[in-house]
Amino acid sequence: MVSFSGAGKLLLAAGLGVAASAANAQGVEDFYKGRKIDIVIGFTVGGGYDAYARLVARHMGEHIPGKPGIVPRNMAGAGSRTAAAFIHGVAPKDGTAMGIADQSIPLEQALGDVGVKFDSREFNWIGNPNADNNVLTTWHTSPVKTIDDARKFDVTVGATGFNTSSQYPTVLNAVAGTKFRVILGYPGGNEINLAMERGEVAGRGSNAWASYKSTRPDWIAEKKINILVQIGLRKASDLPDVPLLMDVAANDLDKAALRLLSAPTTIGRPFFAPPGVPAERVKALRAAFNAMVKDTAFLEEAKKLNLDIDAVSGEDLQKIVSEIIDAPAPVKKRLAELLALVERDKK
Repeated sequence: MVSFSGAGKLLLAAGLGVAASAANAQGVEDFYKGRKIDIVIGFTVGGGYDAYARLVARHMGEHIPGKPGIVPRNMAGAGSRTAAAFIHGVAPKDGTAMGIADQSIPLEQALGDVGVKFDSREFNWIGNPNADNNVLTTWHTSPVKTIDDARKFDVTVGATGFNTSSQYPTVLNAVAGTKFRVILGYPGGNEINLAMERGEVAGRGSNAWASYKSTRPDWIAEKKINILVQIGLRKASDLPDVPLLMDVAANDLDKAALRLLSAPTTIGRPFFAPPGVPAERVKALRAAFNAMVKDTAFLEEAKKLNLDIDAVSGEDLQKIVSEIIDAPAPVKKRLAELLALVERDKK
């Protein structure tokens, strides 16, 4: 019978740990070799979420052991909740599926929105390529060019569902006395952009500032959009004169509520895997994402596409999502009141 001293036991444990780690790495490579990963995109082709998803799909596989192919697939519906629900409950839980959906879903869950039928904390969050402020905009032909103007004139804004695109104008109506009228039902941001151009709506309830810069740089250069407010925890460096949403609050509780509403901008364009994916594959996907956002080829293509990169790791996303959902009850209650979610759920 072989016995080990205390030091020997430590060495043995360390050796077993290294062996287990090597076995896990080998297991991940063997699993992914010759396979593909689907990225399910919660919006239609042509918008910011779609642009980031396709960029990631072209590069992330090179950093995953076994180098699987990655296939982007659009699944628009319910402001991207359809795709998120699919990833949570239907997609394979083996590491061959990821999703990208609206950053506001964890906040909607925090506020008790009955339309979110899953727990966002159960996703395995993989990473966000860009933490970026959102903006509420109107078309250049609209008389509404500032928040003050929006208090004087009725203005229609397009939205994809009960997400940021409808939340921002709704909350501004409540705290700032604006007269936004939200038009729901657009399948994606690209369709709202077309609606603005055609004069069907006067504005867009939400879009990432980086998305406008990448997909519609001519609109910015030619001043075809008015930026009324930006949503984030601090101002974008190139929007110093545009007010933050939380700065329009008249009291401390409203400011805390609007800060909570602004927090999901850090979630950005989030990628997540289903619950139940083996831990070693989640670890490999997160490591691959972290390596990708530092890769020269990825960064060069992002620059060519005018896509800003300011990445947030999967581990940090996991914490942020939990912090949003577990925010203080009085703050969540006030934000729910501002968004009129209670009244909507009664209907």
